[in-house]
Amino acid sequence: MFEDIPALLPELSEFYEDLHQHPELSFAEVRTSAIMAQRLSDLGYEVTTGVGRTGVVATLHNGEGHTVLLRADIDALPVKEVTGLPYASTATGLDADGMEVPVAHACGHDMHATWMIGVATQLAKHRDAWQGKVILAVQPAEEIGGGATAMIDDGLFERFGTPDVALGQHVTPAPAGWVLFRPGPVMTASDALKIVLHGRGAHGSAPEQSVDPVVMAASTIMKLQTVVSRSIAATDSAVVTVGTVRVGTKENIISDRAELTLSVRTFDPSVRDKVLSAISRIAHGEAHSCGAEQPPDITTLYSFPAVTNDAATTSTVGAAFVEHFGADRAMEGPVATASEDFGLFGSRGGFPSMFWFVGGADPVAWQQAFLANRINEDVPFNHSPKYAPIQDPTISTGIEAMLVAAMCWLGREPESSSAGAVA
Repeated sequence: MFEDIPALLPELSEFYEDLHQHPELSFAEVRTSAIMAQRLSDLGYEVTTGVGRTGVVATLHNGEGHTVLLRADIDALPVKEVTGLPYASTATGLDADGMEVPVAHACGHDMHATWMIGVATQLAKHRDAWQGKVILAVQPAEEIGGGATAMIDDGLFERFGTPDVALGQHVTPAPAGWVLFRPGPVMTASDALKIVLHGRGAHGSAPEQSVDPVVMAASTIMKLQTVVSRSIAATDSAVVTVGTVRVGTKENIISDRAELTLSVRTFDPSVRDKVLSAISRIAHGEAHSCGAEQPPDITTLYSFPAVTNDAATTSTVGAAFVEHFGADRAMEGPVATASEDFGLFGSRGGFPSMFWFVGGADPVAWQQAFLANRINEDVPFNHSPKYAPIQDPTISTGIEAMLVAAMCWLGREPESSSAGAVA
């Protein structure tokens, strides 16, 4: 199953570059979904489209055995790519507000889709090497935290079966060829908020007639920087980021409102409650101190829990990773303050799950940056306009990692499973 992966790589490289050049925003992955569905159908999978709007589910039965869900997300980001690659994206799309924005696979979901096709190909070709059932979940809208929920709400488990385990992976700016995993909390919970601050508009020459939402927004943004440093214990973890500020239309008009969008990341539910409470208190307090006649509106755009790996599952898969790749390539990694909605599959379905990371950075460049203590400056991270993983050996490593993990269940009889590894 592993020996002939190199023969797939030239065609998969073309596939990856095509997806990279044609990114699509969340719930707009029409072309990507159609391509994935056709490829999986051609491999002999039973394919259903439109699951959770633009999601695809492909199943393959191969005798009696465990059922394993493998997930790949496919949406892109409103980012203008500046990688300089010959296959860089120049695409644009419409965001949720109807505004035209640049679009790029700045998070690597095109790599995830490529891995999925490679894994699906090998499972279809080597049915003599495994038994059971695979459910391939091609998930939309991970970037806005809505895709997993949409697929589950659309009857994912009722229509296609409840798996014994869910497995997922993400490309990360570690050296290409590395596989990083850990038990327990892996990625933070995520809350996205919109705060609308209400002022009173006026002419730019008469600020005394206004309640200036620019000043209100500025003071709110600065005070929000104290949430983590002054409301959260040093032994806890939280991130509060103001991602957008929208106010005004012209330099000589004082607007009557300002909109902020925030990203909040936490591991602990009690810390999350403290952070959200502090944000609300600050927004209301700054509005009052500026003389706003109307309190701010605070809306939750999306929210999903932390990704937490099942301990027994991680022990089983982690040992298989080390055996396959060696301890110099497969190792325990750090927790990430980024977030993922992958954890919803297991938490809502009632089965164990595991999520890990596959390196995609140039190993030589990463090592040089590490030795110079310049990782943050010289190694582009996911969501950066400069982010794009190298293809070799990232593509092959991701295919191998997913197959190694899946074979922990598909490669044995159901009754021979380790205690606790499968619910």
